[in-house]
Amino acid sequence: MKHIHFYRWTLPSAVACLFVAALMCIARTAAASPPATPLIIGESWLIDSSALGEKRRINVYRPSGLAADTPLPVMYMPDGGLAEDFLHVAGLLQVGTANMSTRPFLLVGIENTERRRDLTGPTDVAKDRSIAPRVGGSQAYRRFIRDELMPEVAKRYRVTQERAITGESLAGLFVLETLVQEPEMFDTYIALDPSLWWNAGKLLSQPAGKMAFSSRKNLYIGSSADGQSFINKSALATAFGKTDNLNYHYEDWPAETHATIYHPAALKAFRTLLAPKKD
Repeated sequence: MKHIHFYRWTLPSAVACLFVAALMCIARTAAASPPATPLIIGESWLIDSSALGEKRRINVYRPSGLAADTPLPVMYMPDGGLAEDFLHVAGLLQVGTANMSTRPFLLVGIENTERRRDLTGPTDVAKDRSIAPRVGGSQAYRRFIRDELMPEVAKRYRVTQERAITGESLAGLFVLETLVQEPEMFDTYIALDPSLWWNAGKLLSQPAGKMAFSSRKNLYIGSSADGQSFINKSALATAFGKTDNLNYHYEDWPAETHATIYHPAALKAFRTLLAPKKD
């Protein structure tokens, strides 16, 4: 009977001990894992645009390791949302700054609302107009960047007069259209897989023999295996290859697709056009 009594008394006691031990283990685990904190790599703010009739979110990244009062040139980028191309371009600029393969730039990303409206110019092609409820708004988008965003960036940050712009696909089309129509907005233009099929490719017929730059400009165009189907290299060479005061680079990326070209080609473009200046 004593044996049975001991068994009945110790079983719940053993369970209780195990329960207490488990609670102590949980407590120790909780104590060893401090709460997570947000990972912040830049700044984000809204600007009320009269040109576009809406508020736009702007994401800004400044490479680390620089004196706070160092004025920087600015790189503007459409498709500049956190879920778009902002993070990987910020990474390229940070690495380039750290290993001194590129000069440091302040990155200003413009988050999209109506991407196909903002990045396309007018078109005479009905099929083009079917891609979105509204297209052809590039002039208003350019006015927003030039007259509203650039002054706001200069007010908020210490910047130089040097400006670059980078974009892929329809954003690449916008980059080239800006070079053709308002070349003095930027010093460096980077267009990757630009959608030059827009409006039956008429953009390339406009600049031939008509562009004149008051200062030196840089242009890099890269095309993937997909993008080469709508890239006319000879038309590009005619339009840009012999233009005075234009440092023109074109490069094929046959191992890349339209979905993969941005990161490797942007790295090459940055190293080619934004390298540290030699004394």
